[in-house]
Amino acid sequence: MSQAPENGPYVVAFGLVERFSLMSEVAAIDTMRIANRLLGRDVYRWQLLSLSGGPVTASNGIRIECEGGFDVAERADLFFICAGLVPLPQPLSAYHAALQRVARANVALGGLSTGTFLLASAGLLDGYRCTVHWENRPAFMEMFPGIDCTAKVYEIDRDRYTTSGGAASVDLILQIVTQQHGADLAAAIANQLQHDRIRPADEEQRLGNQTFLHPLPGKLRMAIEIMTSHLEAPLATATIAYRTGLSARQLERLFQRYLQVTPARYYMRLRLERARDLLLHTNVPILDVAVATGFTSSSYFSQCYRQAFVQTPSATRRIAVMAGERTDPRGASGGK
Repeated sequence: MSQAPENGPYVVAFGLVERFSLMSEVAAIDTMRIANRLLGRDVYRWQLLSLSGGPVTASNGIRIECEGGFDVAERADLFFICAGLVPLPQPLSAYHAALQRVARANVALGGLSTGTFLLASAGLLDGYRCTVHWENRPAFMEMFPGIDCTAKVYEIDRDRYTTSGGAASVDLILQIVTQQHGADLAAAIANQLQHDRIRPADEEQRLGNQTFLHPLPGKLRMAIEIMTSHLEAPLATATIAYRTGLSARQLERLFQRYLQVTPARYYMRLRLERARDLLLHTNVPILDVAVATGFTSSSYFSQCYRQAFVQTPSATRRIAVMAGERTDPRGASGGK
């Protein structure tokens, strides 16, 4: 846990990566800004840094001027690496070296949005709990199977601070404020931000389809949750029905009534969407992506994928590399 310094403000440095998530960074900064305003003094100070010290462009196209290179963070109390559409930027080895120098300076480290990937690839999350946005979590777990990546809104594990992105930055900073200045100040900041509830660290993220699933019957939700947790080794419809306490025919009727699709087709779509996430956000070979989503034949995987997304798995990967949404495997392997 980070303690406020006895003299002077608590300094939080933000290392910005090209195409980083501006919302994640600004949400954290504005939470600290309001703390300063309510207390009438600067208890927090922040710095915007980049690897080169030059300007960085956010994922929404806004260009941000920086105050210096990552070496400035060696004098900070907490250093957040802020990424977004490019979780493993180039030159990767230079990012790793800079982050490791900051770590050796005994600065607490954090990751906003996909910054968790960069910390993990630098070996700075080994033995720590962390979290990342639900959309990126399958890719993260595939790339870093030895790291405990939870589905929490944010994670604080000793001197490591990670968030699931977006508004979760507010919750994380409010938790730091609570530790350093008390719950009353944190509540007052939340009120200023129209943040109706401060989420605790043990709260799970709402997955992309949770809002959609909420009004569905409990048995149907249970069946979908079973499918989601068994993508690598798909279960038969009869097995899923048995685990939910239904007959296969009853489960078929539920899917048809509420989703207008058979259980098998819905299951296939879940597997293919997971495959697309892995193709977009990891360097995992296409054959391994197929195996990780329950396909024993690469040709059948390609056929199903093309029917679902009107492009081949290799086309999805090429497009992702060209758009900068993932690191080219040749670049990634050279930087580690």
